[in-house]
Amino acid sequence: MLQISRQVSLPDDEIEMQAVRAQGAGGQNVNKVASAVHLRFDIAASSLPAVYKERLLALRDQRITRDGVVVIKAQRYRTQEQNRADALERLHSLIRGVAVPAKKRIPTRPTKASKRRRLDAKSRKGQRKALRGKVDH
Repeated sequence: MLQISRQVSLPDDEIEMQAVRAQGAGGQNVNKVASAVHLRFDIAASSLPAVYKERLLALRDQRITRDGVVVIKAQRYRTQEQNRADALERLHSLIRGVAVPAKKRIPTRPTKASKRRRLDAKSRKGQRKALRGKVDH
């Protein structure tokens, strides 16, 4: 059971984990032991609230496939248990990230003084560039 918040939790049967061999250099042990973990989590088939599902599917995250499946490969640690915990923690942080709604941006307008400063700087720059032209004798 992965506890997301007080009200929301994920049962273990919705999270599919598979042990695979880790990539990269690592000596003799890396070629024999499946210490990396592939975590797969189907968003649409999960028991998450509809709001969480919508926000997860709307994310532009490379870990989420077109079919709405979260795929996390954890191979940071040497042991399978640590990689399993790391994958669960990364899934937890991904879901917690969409739990908090994003603040709506309130557009602001520039002040009169800032507009005046900007226009003054533009005119000074234009005068400086005008002085770079050819000189008539």
